[in-house]
Amino acid sequence: MIGIYGGTFNPVHFGHLRTALEVSEMFGLQQLRMIPCRRPPHRGQPEVAADMRLAMLELACADTPGFYADRRELDREGPSYMVDTLASLRMEHPQSGLLLFVGLDAFAGLTAWHRWQSLFDYAHVVVMTRPQFVAAELPVFLRQRLCTDSGQLRQQPAGLLFFQTVTALDISATRIRALIGAGRSPKFLLPDAVIGYIRHHQLYLSSEQDIECKQNNS
Repeated sequence: MIGIYGGTFNPVHFGHLRTALEVSEMFGLQQLRMIPCRRPPHRGQPEVAADMRLAMLELACADTPGFYADRRELDREGPSYMVDTLASLRMEHPQSGLLLFVGLDAFAGLTAWHRWQSLFDYAHVVVMTRPQFVAAELPVFLRQRLCTDSGQLRQQPAGLLFFQTVTALDISATRIRALIGAGRSPKFLLPDAVIGYIRHHQLYLSSEQDIECKQNNS
């Protein structure tokens, strides 16, 4: 089975990476493809260029076998719709089970996604939940696809909904950007290689910090 984990990754951090590792082990994935979004359909455009977010993701994935930073959404024009991404992966892997991993917040807005019902034509949807999570009442479409045995995901290549508990690390990219903008260290929240990249390219600085760096480098 192949896992798909999308997001802006602005920047990628240990919250992303720990859950990615857990689900990779839990489901015995052959590979996990982490796919940075070039143009998010449901939020503002990230201030950091897509190629830079991909570069940080490549650094974060480098030492973990089976993890891949996938650039397919960066090479596609228009909004980065997940249904299009899954369709392209299904063409490449017609016989493999595909698992689309989404967090609770993303799942709460799933019915607003572009052609959201078609996601299940290409992949299973696995919702990464916190401990003691209790699923609320689901729409009929989702309730009909709900399974409670992960073994069922191996019996067909797509079409099911599954909830999986993962370790909930209280780390957010928003908080990391705020720390860097305030001149504080983000160490232990994301890989050192990613921190080095951020510092080298002077990302996420406040306006005052940016001006000071330019003056120091002039």
